[in-house]
Amino acid sequence: MALKAASVEKLGEVAHVRAIRPIDLVHLAKQCLGDENLELEVLRLFDTTIKTYFGRLELAASYDDLALNLHSIKGASAGVGAWTIADLAKACEVEMQAGRPLAPERIADLGIAVEEVRGFIADMLGDQQD
Repeated sequence: MALKAASVEKLGEVAHVRAIRPIDLVHLAKQCLGDENLELEVLRLFDTTIKTYFGRLELAASYDDLALNLHSIKGASAGVGAWTIADLAKACEVEMQAGRPLAPERIADLGIAVEEVRGFIADMLGDQQD
């Protein structure tokens, strides 16, 4: 039976079902205790945070800078339910910890996910400003 509204990913031995939306709005609502105004404020802050840390990641020249920015991206993304970004950042961390260099393609994939989430946030915030 195929899942139409969700994709299934395997990380280790645990299967995670991910929503198709770039941000898991149910997770975000739980994090904000159902306060819609707080959700919007958290999304505004996350948008600024992810833009900042991804920009720093693109400019990172050392292992420590890469690791710090990836970890920050992963944590902030998991907090709001931006699972694709969190998973991609974690995969980059795992590669680096295994001693493999971080491929530019990995950063590009992360960048695509960041732009998708930022567009989703812009749409949500735009709907609220009318």
